[in-house]
Amino acid sequence: MLSLPNILTLSRIFAVPILVGLLWFPGWEPGWLAGFALYCLMGITDYFDGYVARARGTVSKLGIFLDPIADKIMVAAVILMLAGTRHDAASISGVHTIPAIIILMREIAVSGLREFLAGLQVSMPVSQLAKWKTTLQLVALGALILAGGLPHLLWIKQVGLLTLWAAAALTLITGWDYLRVGLKHMD
Repeated sequence: MLSLPNILTLSRIFAVPILVGLLWFPGWEPGWLAGFALYCLMGITDYFDGYVARARGTVSKLGIFLDPIADKIMVAAVILMLAGTRHDAASISGVHTIPAIIILMREIAVSGLREFLAGLQVSMPVSQLAKWKTTLQLVALGALILAGGLPHLLWIKQVGLLTLWAAAALTLITGWDYLRVGLKHMD
């Protein structure tokens, strides 16, 4: 049950409070840089937990259950920290809260839809476009965290906000795709 892939997934969940703590203080640039390093490590473990599970043939029900939860907890925590921070170099504020809200709404809606469809024994595999959405989302949030550690490099925040909007656009497209599939199975 506690295979290496599952340990990697659990490590992401347990790392979230540490990441939040590192991002807690707006002007603490070393904390934000350490948070960026931890965030990158969490992203790497996200890739390797699935890779190792498939390579070793140790894909488990626990891993299938925990992996998307770990991803959503990490993304939601970072979005909340970036939206709640008063760190000008890293904050998601004003009109830029729109893509953050879109991303959070889609994550919750797709999770509920997957749960509903699982009860009907209908599988909803992750599409290639959804993988691109996830990649853009992770790059956007990583760039915004890095911007908090390097506030004098204003272009980093611009890259983060631009990719956040791109991720939100793909979020809407993939969310609609999943909803269309789900609607076929509803009365």
